[in-house]
Amino acid sequence: MYDAVIVGGGHNGLVAAAYLARAGRSVLVLERLGHTGGAAVSTRPFAGVDARLSRYSYLVSLLPAKIVRDLGLRFAVRKRGVSSYTPTLRDGRPGGLLVGGGEERTRASFARLTGSDREYESWRAFYGTTARVAGKVFPTLTEPLPTREALRARIDDEAAWRMLFEEPLGAGVERHFADDLVRGVVLTDGLIGTFADAHDPSLAQNRCFLYHVIGGGTGDWDVPVGGMGALTDALAEAARAAGAEIATGHEVLRIDTDGTAPAEVVFRTAGGEGRAVARTVLVNASPRALAELLGEAPAQPAPEGAQLKVNMLLRRLPRLRDSAVDPREAFGGTFHIAEGYTELARAHAEAAAGELPSVPPSEIYCHSLTDPTILGPELVEQGYQTLTLFGLHTPARLFRHDNRQAREVLLTATLAQLDAHLDEPLTDCLAFDADGRPCIEAKTPLDLERELRLPGGHIFHRDLSWPYGDSGRWGVETAHRNVLLCGAGAVRGGGVSGVPGHNAAMAVLGH
Repeated sequence: MYDAVIVGGGHNGLVAAAYLARAGRSVLVLERLGHTGGAAVSTRPFAGVDARLSRYSYLVSLLPAKIVRDLGLRFAVRKRGVSSYTPTLRDGRPGGLLVGGGEERTRASFARLTGSDREYESWRAFYGTTARVAGKVFPTLTEPLPTREALRARIDDEAAWRMLFEEPLGAGVERHFADDLVRGVVLTDGLIGTFADAHDPSLAQNRCFLYHVIGGGTGDWDVPVGGMGALTDALAEAARAAGAEIATGHEVLRIDTDGTAPAEVVFRTAGGEGRAVARTVLVNASPRALAELLGEAPAQPAPEGAQLKVNMLLRRLPRLRDSAVDPREAFGGTFHIAEGYTELARAHAEAAAGELPSVPPSEIYCHSLTDPTILGPELVEQGYQTLTLFGLHTPARLFRHDNRQAREVLLTATLAQLDAHLDEPLTDCLAFDADGRPCIEAKTPLDLERELRLPGGHIFHRDLSWPYGDSGRWGVETAHRNVLLCGAGAVRGGGVSGVPGHNAAMAVLGH
């Protein structure tokens, strides 16, 4: 008999385990894979190469400092010196928009791109608004779930509320900005792992955008020192140190409960089936997986992921056609490719019609520029660098017929868009592994579904929720009193945050 059995050893499950064990509860974590961490892991994907990459999730914004402090985690993040760089070709001349490096430098970059200060002033006003909203909303993520009206009153800005919570994101973007490239850079934060148009009436893009601009109360996206696995390793260490048991290679098959008596969790190992009894079961998996474990019909349609994830190791960064910017700055932030407002709309329309985007939008950043510790000393000395690419508007449906072929076609087209802004082909810069193969790997939604059991390859387990509601005190409750959802699909879940794990632990502890 355990006070809590946690199904899944991803970062949210480990957060819950650490909190509960530190509170004196007996805790068992059951993880299907041979290691903990879920999607927040660091691995060496290239044979014989000493590069430990954040293979799936890769940046940190939504992790509250409160969780790091409460659990005494030995984990740190570093700020990126540049926010973003977006290359462009106008009037036959290469250029780009650099956001970062100080206010005057950013202002000058906007002026060169657009011919005036208007867009920069609009940029400051727009993100001034989101920063004020972030300061009000982010602290609520680790508090009991507010109602819609309570959160609206807390924000206390009707114009901001309307722009972010009520009208499609595209309306606010178009009202604030005139330049197509600037509009696209703003919109991208509403499309990460989310297949939606700027004017989608579901407001899925608004919810995605909101979570991308509230992190830490600032919206900053930081680099995890040591890679994303450093976080989950620290969480596992904290949970074990507090007394939690963590059993890997234990695949949970079902949860038997009547909602009142202790629940039975049935699992399978290499040696056969086993059972664990728990006063409360916390499920660090998708809502769809939870329904399957309970033998119930899913409450919502099947989720669908919509991203391409590419990991690369380079012998050196490529030269840019825009000679006014240093590649170390351009790739140190978020490097936007084919993400103009019109380009994003066209890519969405093509994908919605069942075709791979002809001009695939994506964004890249270089972890090793900010944190070289993920590379072995020899690689650092020789100037090697990592690149992480995240592609948009590639829903899982486009890969169902032939995942391998569609992956290859999409990767080729995506890299061609990057090459259009480089002064040399990216392939000339790729490193090679011990078997002589180029150090590049691509993951489609179907790959993520197969490897991590993300439903439909959806990185948030389902479309993100608003950070308010009436679904229980903490937003983790289910129809069964002794079963809680502590994964990314909980209310206020998504991203590497630990918030659902924290909130599920608080629910167990009666806070």
